[in-house]
Amino acid sequence: MHSSDVQQFNLTGKVALITGASSGLGAHFAKVLCRNGAKVIAAARRLDRLEALADTCSGLPGSIHPVSMDVTDEGSVFAGFEQAEAACGTVEILVNNAGISDRKNLMKIDIDSWDQVNNTNLRAAWLVAQEATRRMLDANKPGSVINIASVYGVGVGIGNAAYATSKAGLIQMSRSMALELSRKGIRINALSPGYFRTELDDGFFDSDAGKAYFNALPMQRPGNLDELNGALLLLASDAGSFISGANLVVDGGHLVKSI
Repeated sequence: MHSSDVQQFNLTGKVALITGASSGLGAHFAKVLCRNGAKVIAAARRLDRLEALADTCSGLPGSIHPVSMDVTDEGSVFAGFEQAEAACGTVEILVNNAGISDRKNLMKIDIDSWDQVNNTNLRAAWLVAQEATRRMLDANKPGSVINIASVYGVGVGIGNAAYATSKAGLIQMSRSMALELSRKGIRINALSPGYFRTELDDGFFDSDAGKAYFNALPMQRPGNLDELNGALLLLASDAGSFISGANLVVDGGHLVKSI
């Protein structure tokens, strides 16, 4: 790859905020952006986990700054962005990653569970994205918002009614925001992972049922977290400067399996 092509992915000096950064995909994304030079605001409720994450990233080209944030609480979101700006300046890259699931069939899910999933995955994502983009506009700065959706926002599966609904809404929200904000220099995209190995899922992936499930898919395996890095950096950096309103699916061909 030509050096100028590599430079397009460089995030040196950029300020990024990642929600749900205390574990899983969020912690991984924080490390990826930090390795590529960004000043990363790692936001979540568990401040001790964020501080431990920051310690593991010392010595990397970028930096990690822990910020306590409950994405479902408007006041906490505002306070988190205030703290982020005081530490690093205007957030230019938002990775809207915080989310939850509750595996229940549609006829068995209760109102409280439905509301909790949709409030966290959709309402809170809108709240954080609105705060981030408002500050970008006020500072007259371009930016990128990456809403972490899911293959369940495109396809469906039994027992994921609330989760699938919230992620489908998040993808459509990304398109709507892109329509309004792209002309202002703010790109909005969704990133939809398929099944990826994390510490929470390894038990299923390595079970007989998990092996049988993945054997029916095109690549016959779940993804490894590093296989999301390229998509994340593309959407976050100048390499993706003409991408807005897209939903980038990274699923090993899961959604195109034969019926």
